[in-house]
Amino acid sequence: MKKIFLIFGLALLVQITHAQNVGLLNKQGLEDMLNKTGDTIYVINFWATWCSPCIEEIGFFQELHQAYEGKPVHVILINLDFPNQLEKRVIPFLKEKEITAEVLSMTELDYNAWIPIVEKDWSGAIPATLILRDEEKKFIPREISRKELFALVENISIN
Repeated sequence: MKKIFLIFGLALLVQITHAQNVGLLNKQGLEDMLNKTGDTIYVINFWATWCSPCIEEIGFFQELHQAYEGKPVHVILINLDFPNQLEKRVIPFLKEKEITAEVLSMTELDYNAWIPIVEKDWSGAIPATLILRDEEKKFIPREISRKELFALVENISIN
């Protein structure tokens, strides 16, 4: 009987340690993130599991994350599903897609409070991507192709 509990406990521990860690992000945290300075290029994608174009392009951000591992490029995927969907939808989706890039869940549900911080003319439609380094900023308020994503990051890293 003890062996069964031990095996069950080990299986549960393995499942927990392999779970995608999703941080929580509020308006102030977003503002702080967007005001970071230094040589790091931040690639920030706003997405949700219910958004078909978001699902189409999320693999490109994972590829970018892997391609620039160990280099000053930080991919952050900001999820806009309702916070109560985190355990049921978001984390299983991330596991299925094997996403290892940083994922944050927006907890500020008053979108009008934080959308202008990202881009003053942004309607809030997703997917949307923000690429920035210091004062350089490129906002793409639509789906992005793999080729375009990699080219934009390369262009910022050359300048």
